[in-house]
Amino acid sequence: MSEPRRDEKDEKDKEQGEKEEEKRSEKEEKSREEKWRRDPLSAIAWAAILIWAGLVFLADNLRLLAGREIPVWAVIFIGAGAIVLVEALARVALPEYRRGVTGSLIGGIVFIAIGLGFLIGWQVVWPLVLIAIGLAILLGGLLWRR
Repeated sequence: MSEPRRDEKDEKDKEQGEKEEEKRSEKEEKSREEKWRRDPLSAIAWAAILIWAGLVFLADNLRLLAGREIPVWAVIFIGAGAIVLVEALARVALPEYRRGVTGSLIGGIVFIAIGLGFLIGWQVVWPLVLIAIGLAILLGGLLWRR
């Protein structure tokens, strides 16, 4: 007689576990949707990067960039870096979208550095990047104390 009760209990536990998992996934989905509604800047920045890359490739395919010694990838990386830096500035300027921007600043600088590395040369670009990041950290430290 104990066997049927155990099976019923196992089945009820399984059903309860499935219901809890379903509730958890619905909650995660809702929180993701709320996040995008509250903070669309990341989505806008990624969309802008993809649009920028598409425009650059289109211009290259239409030979609008022909005759220039600028590699297509350099233009894409410089534009992507500028877009990431604009997103970081928007986060600093708009209180409703404010959050940490250090990673975005460093990412934007690195993207621009990669693009400039194609144009200027890596021997010049990487020391400048290290100097820029060091100055950003120094200024952040000085401004944080105030």
